[in-house]
Amino acid sequence: MTNPGGRAPGTLEEPQVRAMFDRIASFYDVMNSVMTAGLHHRWRARAADLARVGPGDRVLDVATGTGDLAFELARRVGPRGEVVGSDFAREMLARARDKARDAELGVRFEWGNALELPYPEDGFDAATVAFGARNFSDLDRGLAEMVRVVRPGGRVVVLEITTPTRPPLSTFYGLWFDRVVPLIGRITGETDAYTYLPNSVKRFPAPPALAAAMAAAGLGELQYVVTAGGIIAIHAGTKGA
Repeated sequence: MTNPGGRAPGTLEEPQVRAMFDRIASFYDVMNSVMTAGLHHRWRARAADLARVGPGDRVLDVATGTGDLAFELARRVGPRGEVVGSDFAREMLARARDKARDAELGVRFEWGNALELPYPEDGFDAATVAFGARNFSDLDRGLAEMVRVVRPGGRVVVLEITTPTRPPLSTFYGLWFDRVVPLIGRITGETDAYTYLPNSVKRFPAPPALAAAMAAAGLGELQYVVTAGGIIAIHAGTKGA
C-alpha cells in the first residue's frame, strides 16, 4: 500500500526526526545502554582510535546526540585540544551540555545541521559521527560536508549499526529489531521513534557500499571493521591533499 504522504513506511521527514530526538533525549542514554548491553561505549572508543587524534588536535563530532563520542575524543585531545559536538536536536544538546559539566570535560556543543555544517573548510583534524549517519536525509551530502571541514590528511570516521547476514545472530537481530524494539516504543509512548530506528538501519548501506560512498566523497586509505558479531561497522578514511 502506498503511504498517502508519499513516504515509505517507517520513515520520517527531517523536521520529524529532529522533533523525535528532542522528545527522547531524556531517556536516550538509558535506552542505548539497554539495547546494547552497555557495549556502545566500547564501540565509540574504537571509533576514536580510528580517528587517530592526539593531544592538541581539533575534532568535530557530527550528530553528536548526548555527546558520548565527543567525550571519548576529548580524552584523546586533552586540555590543549578542542572537541566540538554538533547536532540539530536542541534537547539532545542540552543533555550533552549537562553531562559535560558533570564530567568536567570541556567539549563545546553547538547547533548545526549535518548537511550544511557551519564551519569553514579544513578546520578540523578529524570529523566523526556515531549512530547518526543513517539519520542524514542525504548521506552523500552529509559525508561531503564532513570531508569539507577536515584538513588534508585528516580523518573521517563513521560508526553505525549494520545488518548481520549469518545465523544465528541474523535471526536474533531480526527478532530484536522487528519485535522487541517496536515493543519498547509502545511502552515508552514513542512508537514512531522505535519504528523508525529499525527501518533506518535496514535502509542504511552495507559496509562495502558505505566505503564506496566515502571514497566518492573524497576519502582515501579507507578501512572498515565489522564487529559485535556483524552488528556494528566502523569506517574510516583520510582526506586527500
